[in-house]
Amino acid sequence: MAMHAKLRHCRMSPFKLRLVADAIRNKPYEEAVSTLTFMPKQKAALILLKLLKSAAANVEETTEFDPEELFVRAIMVDGGRILKRIRPAPMGRAVRIHKPMSHITIELGP
Repeated sequence: MAMHAKLRHCRMSPFKLRLVADAIRNKPYEEAVSTLTFMPKQKAALILLKLLKSAAANVEETTEFDPEELFVRAIMVDGGRILKRIRPAPMGRAVRIHKPMSHITIELGP
């Protein structure tokens, strides 16, 4: 029985999140938490750590598994909407700024 947690519209690029997500894929829960705690990419690691703990809480609440028995079965980082902003440029021009978002899904199982 696998449980999952989702985070939608995370204000971070999917590319940056995937770099951290690849480090914890198919690892035991405790090892994934310790890896994320000491990861150099702190912003992405903090987002994934919160989501990982949320998925573990979902498993603990609905099933009889302990977090020590769990491992990260799947972690998917998909692209979300892109916020488009306009910034002034020289000579009266305008430049578009793209601010990407991500959707993250973590699946934990025994």
